Amino acid sequence: MSERQIPFNDGAACERMMGAWSWMLGTRFLDWLDQPPGLNWIDVGCGDGAFTALLTEQRAPASLHGVDPSEARIAFARTRPGLEGASWRVGDAMALPFEAGRFDAATMALVICFVPEPAKGVAETARVTRPGGTVAACAWDIPGGGLVFEPLFQEMRAMGREPPGPPNGWSSGMEALRRLWTDTGLVEIDTLKIPVSQTFPSFEAFWASTPIGTGLSPAAAALPSQEIADLKARVAARMGADAAGRVTCQGWANAVKGKVEG
Repeated sequence: MSERQIPFNDGAACERMMGAWSWMLGTRFLDWLDQPPGLNWIDVGCGDGAFTALLTEQRAPASLHGVDPSEARIAFARTRPGLEGASWRVGDAMALPFEAGRFDAATMALVICFVPEPAKGVAETARVTRPGGTVAACAWDIPGGGLVFEPLFQEMRAMGREPPGPPNGWSSGMEALRRLWTDTGLVEIDTLKIPVSQTFPSFEAFWASTPIGTGLSPAAAALPSQEIADLKARVAARMGADAAGRVTCQGWANAVKGKVEG
């Protein structure tokens, strides 16, 4: 793991950083997928279970399996209320521990940038989905500036510091997602841009949710204290605040869905 990568192995910290974003984005993502209740689902790269919980609440699956390579995040997911009926596996998206055609629907929510070989991960996800079943993903539009921490990252770049990035360095642009689905052989492919916005009660609340504030970017957090203070001031100035001291952060993700042929 390089110093630019964020080690997503702390479930509680990941929840502070991405929980609310995952909930907002996941709601719109699931609405767009428009799947009926009673299906057998797999949530590939389930992480701390934020999206998995939403899936349970909104789609009432007959069965639900969450898979993630992090034992710590799976352990955190097991503690979420309402997920007692879910099954959890520590596993690799590129070698899913299930037989072919096991599931009716499969999702990769905000995870594809962290799969070492995205094409292999999508192919595996399609393999375990039945013919006619849906395979879908969403990812922050990093090359387009859609990542919700872009104000922080812009100021880091302005100071000559490279911000943390996903391990595989893959571009999550819309055309890249569509090409992945097409190359995998999925059919009836569709895409959607999903905007999200969150207002924090103060800049301090926003800062506490960032990779630096949560401690999830060791390299960024290890910057000299004066440099962190300067960076924080620059980000606050960039974001601004309303009369009540609130700051609003916006971003967007790209989503793609397709069906297994047959």
